[in-house]
Amino acid sequence: MGSPHDYDDIPGTTVFDAQRARQGYHLNMFCMSLMKAENRAAFKANERAYLDGWPMTEQQKQAVLARDWNRMIALGGNIYFLAKLFFSDQKSFQYVAAIMTGKTQEEYAQMMLQGGRPVRGNRYRREWAKKGGKASKTRADSHG
Repeated sequence: MGSPHDYDDIPGTTVFDAQRARQGYHLNMFCMSLMKAENRAAFKANERAYLDGWPMTEQQKQAVLARDWNRMIALGGNIYFLAKLFFSDQKSFQYVAAIMTGKTQEEYAQMMLQGGRPVRGNRYRREWAKKGGKASKTRADSHG
């Protein structure tokens, strides 16, 4: 997805930049459509049919159907647009953030009350390899 940026090396972070905004435009506009009650009802009645009315990629549609929040982010979704979808599902930001970090809601809340993820060892993915750890790809690298 375009040329690499310094911020592509931040573990667990997908920066919503102009490239990602273009990539996720239709996904995000679909989410915005859920602000209207009649659109939420149509979506809930037949999710696939409603999604097929949007010129999203098949990957984006599958991510929505699976409620794969991390995948939606990797495919250009913006968390503030995606909120329209998870609110339509009657889910909170905390619930979705916990899923996205692989934690329970209680674990996620406790982590945030303690100041969030530790900075040490989490500044750059390339540092993980130097320490003998697994230099995992970002969601964008894996799915871009």
